[in-house]
Amino acid sequence: MKKSLLITAVLGLALLATGCKGTTNKNYILATGGTSGTYYPFGGAIANIWNTKIENMNVTAQATGASAENLRLINKGEAEYAIVQNDVMDYAYNGTDLFAGEKISNIMTIGTLYPEVVQIAVSKASGIKSIADFRGKRISVGDAGSGVEFNAKQILEGYGLTFNDIKKSNLSFKESAEGIQNGTLDGCFITAGVPNSALQELAFTAGLILIPVDGKAADAICDKYNYYTKTIIPAGTYKGTDTDTAALAIKATLAVSSKLDEATVYEMTKALFSNLDELATAHAKGKEVTAKAAITGVSVPFHPGAIKYYKEIGLMK
Repeated sequence: MKKSLLITAVLGLALLATGCKGTTNKNYILATGGTSGTYYPFGGAIANIWNTKIENMNVTAQATGASAENLRLINKGEAEYAIVQNDVMDYAYNGTDLFAGEKISNIMTIGTLYPEVVQIAVSKASGIKSIADFRGKRISVGDAGSGVEFNAKQILEGYGLTFNDIKKSNLSFKESAEGIQNGTLDGCFITAGVPNSALQELAFTAGLILIPVDGKAADAICDKYNYYTKTIIPAGTYKGTDTDTAALAIKATLAVSSKLDEATVYEMTKALFSNLDELATAHAKGKEVTAKAAITGVSVPFHPGAIKYYKEIGLMK
């Protein structure tokens, strides 16, 4: 009898231990961006899907300084996931441009999310019809050292120009729009989701012209920098823009630490792309996310867990 009770007690403890192990939460950080930007609420919507669709999952969307900081957080082990621009992720992975001399190799891709369009606006008085007309003009290329500045450099290069060929200013989006409005600037580069609030305000006040990136120049830029994708800024996006405008976009991308195991990343990738209707309901940008588009604009290797999911649904071989 005592032996029987002892065996029962041991089995009970074993089952209890197994049960406790099975209910251990997986706690992760998803690095996003500033609370007033798109990344933070969008990341919150992604985290909510993971937390409600995956048992014992606990992901916290953390406000940060966005792309460059997010990649450094993953590198330091202070975040497992991050939303970043795919061009900045490329710089980090290869140790170039913003990350010159600071190569970050322990980052991988889950998928791209939605396009952030390089929007090139000029004043109506500037007489500019093409990027080739930028020579000698007063152009803002975004904050110094920003991803926008590198976008501007690369696109100018596609048209045979450098920063030395323009009168360059490094201004914020709001300051750039104000400069065009008050006549101190001829044009500006803004990399952001469409529509951008600074350009919307400019269109309603002084008006603007959107300059396309197309033809052989667009092909050459995309061939050299494979994180760009071609897109269209639809007619009517801004007041007075009555025709579609060809443009290039970089992608907001879901990055992950290469240290996470395949099973976990597979489960999270599947949960996200199986619940895009909920993502679209939670945030407008969710309407632009698809599994098919998620494998485009990627220059940093996919995580094996993401690859497993994309193979499962026939998007990869």
